[in-house]
Amino acid sequence: MLSIALSELIQIFRNRLVLVTSLVMPVAVSTYFVYQHEVFADLASLGYIAAIVMFTVGAFGLYATTVTTLASRRQNLFLKRLRSTAESDTGIISGLLLPITVISLIQVVVILIVLSAVAGSPDNVLLLAVAVLAMVAMMLGLGLATAGLTNSPEHAQVTTLPVSLGVIAVASWVGIAGTEDLATLKRLLPGGAATELVVNAWNGGVALGDSLLLLAPTLSWVVVAVALAGRMFRWEPRR
Repeated sequence: MLSIALSELIQIFRNRLVLVTSLVMPVAVSTYFVYQHEVFADLASLGYIAAIVMFTVGAFGLYATTVTTLASRRQNLFLKRLRSTAESDTGIISGLLLPITVISLIQVVVILIVLSAVAGSPDNVLLLAVAVLAMVAMMLGLGLATAGLTNSPEHAQVTTLPVSLGVIAVASWVGIAGTEDLATLKRLLPGGAATELVVNAWNGGVALGDSLLLLAPTLSWVVVAVALAGRMFRWEPRR
């Protein structure tokens, strides 16, 4: 698995499109939100900024790159060749996705540290960490499911748009409007509960037990996405 991960890390830094998508664009957007934190804090809260930053990296970095990577490796038959080795299917997928997962986690942590330094620390750091890990698990699951519908890296630019834009839209809706109205709907949408969890972790004022209950919808999306991936994921191109 580690040899696959090392090889994939090298490929990420060689591929300009992936490098821009997974590193440059999320960091640029997040930097803008951090730089304008006073404006967005007045619009919603610092927790909203943290949630948008988290999902910007998660959607355009982790999720999109996951789909593009798996589609590319399938198209050039690299997945098929890997399956002829002694490595298990889980080890192959883990090796391919480990580099972008670690990179995305580092990005989120660094950006949130910068936000904390310039705007004020979160109320509950551990709860915030749990929210970030739940988001990562959800976006990886959705990425695996979407990869089953994606025929090529070029096709990934289309198939990833609904989820990428959708989770950002949901995060903005929940972060700005809150969950006083349509709470159940907002929490059940992908990213809704995770956004509320981040807002609670950063802003405080909500009981820990109530916040932890928000993990259920996000983890449910992980289960659904992995189940869909199991049915739709293909190791070879369609003939």
